[in-house]
Amino acid sequence: MSEEYAQLSGVDVDKPNIARMYDYFLGGSAHFAVDRQAAEDLLQAFPGNTAWAHINRAFLGRAVRELTARGVDQFLDLGSGIPTKGNVHEIAQSVNPAARVAYVDVEPVAAHHARQLLRGDSASTVTQADVRDPQQVLAAPGVGELLDFDRPVAVLAVAILDIIEVADPAALVASYRDACAPGSAFVLSHSAQLQASDTEWSGAREVFAATTTPHVQTRSRVEIAGLLAGYEVLEPGVVPSALWRPDREVSEQEAARSNGYAAVGVLG
Repeated sequence: MSEEYAQLSGVDVDKPNIARMYDYFLGGSAHFAVDRQAAEDLLQAFPGNTAWAHINRAFLGRAVRELTARGVDQFLDLGSGIPTKGNVHEIAQSVNPAARVAYVDVEPVAAHHARQLLRGDSASTVTQADVRDPQQVLAAPGVGELLDFDRPVAVLAVAILDIIEVADPAALVASYRDACAPGSAFVLSHSAQLQASDTEWSGAREVFAATTTPHVQTRSRVEIAGLLAGYEVLEPGVVPSALWRPDREVSEQEAARSNGYAAVGVLG
């Protein structure tokens, strides 16, 4: 694996990366030994992380299916990570074969792996860019030439705003919101300390500090809700990720294992 990607510009095969660690937690194969070790270190500090990863991924799938069923056929996936089971384009196109998906991630392995996966799919693109620079993202050919921003676009910010360092996350969200037409949507999930103890969260921070994305933080439900300013938040509102329109019964314990909140907002 390391040899395959070592020649890519910007790849650091000696430092763990959260996108590759997430891929490991979800059972993918696009990760290095250093990522696997960091992931196992994280599980030692915070044993609930595997459950969090699967709960978060399941929320993404439910949100995409809901929006596609509502007629949204364009998706901008910010910080998309490394494609693994249940990709946005697979879910959206299973409901609407004409759905278009623009993936954006700054991590070279994530972008390269996604391009290999999407070869021959003219309705999906991959852009390597920093989501903290909306102008760069929106002007990129893989975004601006694929998506029609005069029609509704669903912007996905799933488990990304808690790992990027930005002075004003609400302003960042607003930049993407203001580029979108009425009927567009914003899909958000964000870490919150629901079940994790202070000791577990402190240990997780120590592991993240040694990765290429050392900044990681939780926010309160009120703070997370504030990121959705300008959107009409769909029912059930800002809730633990496992409780956003679940397709089965969810216990209180499982909801707490979300260790994060999720919501979907729509522009009027």
